[in-house]
Amino acid sequence: MLVTDNNHLKELLKNTKNIAIVGASSNPERDSFKVMKYLIEQGYKIFPVNPKEINILGRNCYQNLTLIEEKIDMVDIFRAKEFVFDHTKEAIRINANIIWMQEGIIDEKSSSLAMSCGIKVVMDECPKKVLES
Repeated sequence: MLVTDNNHLKELLKNTKNIAIVGASSNPERDSFKVMKYLIEQGYKIFPVNPKEINILGRNCYQNLTLIEEKIDMVDIFRAKEFVFDHTKEAIRINANIIWMQEGIIDEKSSSLAMSCGIKVVMDECPKKVLES
């Protein structure tokens, strides 16, 4: 299911607890850092994923999604389009409920694969902006 309506996006976020942020950064200037910080402040349990980072905002960083031992509700992808398909396959492997592609990222191939596995897909949106609206 492709989710595009703002009310449905808010409903998805309301029912989400654990979020993996793929492409998380410790650089306060990066959007992934700002969104991660905001989501933490909103009470979400965040799992940063970036093989080049160790710790972001007091959370241990994971090399990939499969190393996270808790159930992940949503995978928020902050990576360039060419990497999204691989992260989508990983999200399927860990039984994520939602794949969320950040603003500027639209990947129909990844979206089709995820939806064929029963995963809800959001493209070209920012959860921080949805929650603030």
